Amino acid sequence: MFNGEIISYTISYHPDLKMAMSMLDKAFRKRDIPEGLILHSDQGWHYQHLRYQKALKDRNIVQSMSRKGNCLDNAMMENFFGLMKSELLYLQEWDSVEQFSKELVKYIRYYNNDRIKLRLNGKSPVQYRALFQSKSAS
Repeated sequence: MFNGEIISYTISYHPDLKMAMSMLDKAFRKRDIPEGLILHSDQGWHYQHLRYQKALKDRNIVQSMSRKGNCLDNAMMENFFGLMKSELLYLQEWDSVEQFSKELVKYIRYYNNDRIKLRLNGKSPVQYRALFQSKSAS
């Protein structure tokens, strides 16, 4: 929620435990885990799996799953999905899932690095994080 950056993703044809664990593994390799990190997800069975929950607990990550009627737990991701649908998915007819997947990867790169947000003082998520880190280091 700090900057809205997409840290890790896995494109899968099936929402399963392998997909969820792959996403976590990529995220753990990519970033240091700050104290008090909260990871938001929906209530999918793979996010309730003991192996997934143990991976979070081993790194002192608090798991927050959306509850019925409470979108606050994953509001940031729902916002991203809404933007992605209006800025990518609905703009054209896709010839294949593979074509959409390739464009989705490009969109996530654009979203993180180039798409500015007013709430981030006109910076992209990556620019905002870099500015925060440079201020924290000095």
